[in-house]
Amino acid sequence: MSTLEIKDLHVSIDTEQGTKEILKGVSLTIKTGQTHAIMGPNGSGKSTLASTIAGHPRYKVTSGTITLDGEDVLAMTVDQRARAGVFLAMQYPVEVPGVSMTNFLRTAKTAIDGEAPKLRTWTKDVKAAMAQLRIDADFAERNVNEGFSGGEKKRVEILQLELFKPKFAILDETDSGLDVDALKVVSEGVNRAHETGNMGTLLITHYTRILRYIKPDFVHVFVDGQVVEEGGPELADRLEDEGYDRYATGAGAATIAAAAQA
Repeated sequence: MSTLEIKDLHVSIDTEQGTKEILKGVSLTIKTGQTHAIMGPNGSGKSTLASTIAGHPRYKVTSGTITLDGEDVLAMTVDQRARAGVFLAMQYPVEVPGVSMTNFLRTAKTAIDGEAPKLRTWTKDVKAAMAQLRIDADFAERNVNEGFSGGEKKRVEILQLELFKPKFAILDETDSGLDVDALKVVSEGVNRAHETGNMGTLLITHYTRILRYIKPDFVHVFVDGQVVEEGGPELADRLEDEGYDRYATGAGAATIAAAAQA
């Protein structure tokens, strides 16, 4: 079992108005085999947490730690984090002109594992994964995400997840922009990757609809850069009914946070 541990994490960014603190003391522990859902309103810091774990240079860690099995993640470069087992499914996957899907996937797998996969087995695995995610076989020869629809880009993110087999998958609003059918296909892919028990999942979302297909073990509510409430799947059901209004005031959030720590 592997553990990704975040302790008292404070993160800031530089803006035209000066330095702005986004994360204000986030602590979270994820183990392989677990699914954690992070929910909260826009601007609460959810995507900042994902980007910080992955190593985006815009986000400056001012205090706190992130460790993977005791190793300092913050001391690792982005590629070292990937090789250590951290995977980020991006909210807005980028296009990579001039790089075919076939070359990208095999090159990335080789870099992560330290050796090239056997071609015959690899080709079979890629074709099988693409078929399960309902990605047309012709996409293998197209450039990465170039001209893909939003839903197609999200399926390609989960294709990478299934093929790369990380220890921890961070899914940053993977459900955004998906219709019902695409949401089910993407969720099935995440569940297949999770079934081995060798992967932990951090699922970031605004809405509960994806949680109908990917069942969380734990739900964490983010407001103003802090975790203000934690619970099981029932917490997501309550958010579906009540929304985030009860967390709207700073005093309310502080009260909830204090109660959670008591």
